[in-house]
Amino acid sequence: MIIGVPKEIKPQENRVALLPSAAYQLIKRGHQVVVESNAGFGSGFPDSEYERAGAEVVSTHAEVFARAELIVKVKEPLPEEYPLLRPGQILFTYLHLAASKSLTEGLLKSGATCIAYETVEVNRRLPLLEPMSEIAGRMSVLVGGYFLAKHEGGCGVLLGGVPGVLPGKVVVIGGGTAGVNAARMATGLGADVTILEVDVERMRFLDITLSTAHTLYSNQAHILDMLPDVDLLIGAVLVPGSKAPKLINREMMRVMKPGSVFVDIAIDQGGCAETSRATTHQDPIYVEEDVIHYCVANMPAAYARTATQALTNVTYRYIETLADHGVPKAFKRDPNLLGGLNLFEGKVTHHAIAEAHGLEFFDYKAAVGL
Repeated sequence: MIIGVPKEIKPQENRVALLPSAAYQLIKRGHQVVVESNAGFGSGFPDSEYERAGAEVVSTHAEVFARAELIVKVKEPLPEEYPLLRPGQILFTYLHLAASKSLTEGLLKSGATCIAYETVEVNRRLPLLEPMSEIAGRMSVLVGGYFLAKHEGGCGVLLGGVPGVLPGKVVVIGGGTAGVNAARMATGLGADVTILEVDVERMRFLDITLSTAHTLYSNQAHILDMLPDVDLLIGAVLVPGSKAPKLINREMMRVMKPGSVFVDIAIDQGGCAETSRATTHQDPIYVEEDVIHYCVANMPAAYARTATQALTNVTYRYIETLADHGVPKAFKRDPNLLGGLNLFEGKVTHHAIAEAHGLEFFDYKAAVGL
């Protein structure tokens, strides 16, 4: 199979979907790998490393899409990429389709088979989303602490405090992978940390592993109780494949202190606050209701080399399976991969996406006898 690795064109997206070492392994298995020039430059992997691995480096975006049977990316295609996709082609990337009807419609029109990293599920885990959630969770405390600085418009609170001065208060909504990594970073700094979660068993786990953090059952009343005193609020909620629930409305945001910071990790799924809107690394913040909002939709791209290595570590086995066997044989060999199938030849094959946009659901599993 011909595997294509285009350069990401989303603003400030420096990750690449395939390491040179992974390209080498695929080529050893008899596949061809076509990489757009400078696709890995932002992550510290120059064209020469792909060429040494045996990949072919081409000069244009369009050539990668035209030649490849399997396109591996990091982020969802942008509108100018929709016409480059075609029926029979496989797209494997982060998609977050429930948050964007226009993206869903554009990919449906292309006729491509679209498999999303974030909906591949193994034993109730999302293994292809986890490493990016880990990075985003840890980042959320770094960027939140930075924008709390007075010269950045923040309230001037140092999260860890100093002897004789109480630490800053951090509230994390959601105790999943992103939330627990945010809490670990915040407790490591010495902040006063509370995690809100709805799963009681998960709270027990958090209580054991993060002994200095507090846990609180997540509901609107408890969130509202916490907001007046919080310095850094982190939204880390996730409903796999679906839009993020709007847990914080504008009225709730108004009770927060002027100069406090809200980091919405869930923004790539639409955000968990009424006031959330996607931003970029170049222009990462805005102020609503006197609260600094950080809502960058591709947070891990800031640490592109680490993120690229972590991503390829978990995606490679699935890329290999798709390249070796194609669709639908790959799904038969690894049924977990089937959870990632969002669109198939112009049809919606994921319940949450069909429900989010009022589109007809196609039962691919039943159609092919899986």
